[in-house]
Amino acid sequence: AGLLTSDDLQAYEIKKRDPLCAPYRAYIVCSMGEPSSGGLTLIQILGMVAEFDLAAMGKGSPQAWNIITQASRLAFADRAKYMADPDFVNTPNTALLDPDYIAARAKRIQPSAPLRDITAGAPPLWEGPLYESGWDYDTPGTTHISIIDKDGNALSMTSSIEGAFGSHVMVDGFLLNNQLTDFSFSPFDGENTKEGLVANMVEGGKRPRSSMAPTIVFDQSGAPVLVIGSAGGSRIIGYVLQRIISVIDWGMNAQDAMNEPHILARDNIVEMERGARDGMLLKFGIKPRTSEMSSGLTAIHRVNDNLIGAVDPRREGAAAGD
Repeated sequence: AGLLTSDDLQAYEIKKRDPLCAPYRAYIVCSMGEPSSGGLTLIQILGMVAEFDLAAMGKGSPQAWNIITQASRLAFADRAKYMADPDFVNTPNTALLDPDYIAARAKRIQPSAPLRDITAGAPPLWEGPLYESGWDYDTPGTTHISIIDKDGNALSMTSSIEGAFGSHVMVDGFLLNNQLTDFSFSPFDGENTKEGLVANMVEGGKRPRSSMAPTIVFDQSGAPVLVIGSAGGSRIIGYVLQRIISVIDWGMNAQDAMNEPHILARDNIVEMERGARDGMLLKFGIKPRTSEMSSGLTAIHRVNDNLIGAVDPRREGAAAGD
């Protein structure tokens, strides 16, 4: 006997959320809004790295990857503090994408040195607090598919039941999800006070913060150029980010970008997949951790009038067209 009842399931309502869109280079990048942190974090990182000429540096440049990982760490600091279900928390939301705020965060990046102090910023267009003063503590496996149809409609969809086989409970042929693990395990950040409440703490009826980042990149005419997304927990953001930069800045085709070893950062640790040049950031004082990474990327890349499908070689999946 748990705390979840059939009445809870009956009361659940699907909510339509507006997408998040922002420019990157000559394109418009659109992704998923809160309670997923994927779109906000991804677009924040792209906004910061747009201040640097990654194309001139090249995909093998240690300096380029130093910039990308620093921008990722800064965005993940904001993610940890601010991002959650906006129906329950007064999140900054798109204030985190304010151009002046992004530019100020980008100025913290040290292209030729390590970035030591990583903290969340203070978005100027948001007054806070995360929780209103009347708040009372006593009250109330992922997959991705990318599609472009014969009429040019594009879909980027990430679906998740959290861990493999979800909660391991099947009802009428459906596996129940285990998304509660996407909530923060403790409601408090430091002291047990209202000011120390974590935005992503558990509350009844609240949606947990995810990292899903289904993304469509449009050209200036509004036509989709890249439809992309991935599985992989909070690493999803880094997986998708790397491929967008690889295609847009470094001119790679989508499949070659998929095949590249993963490099990403979510906190103070830079992670690299086996096969990456794990020593390339040592001169910046960064010793990466080599990790196995179970991504699940799929993408469609429009090149001229051709649609090119690309799939992650790390797991099952296929590209097909008619």
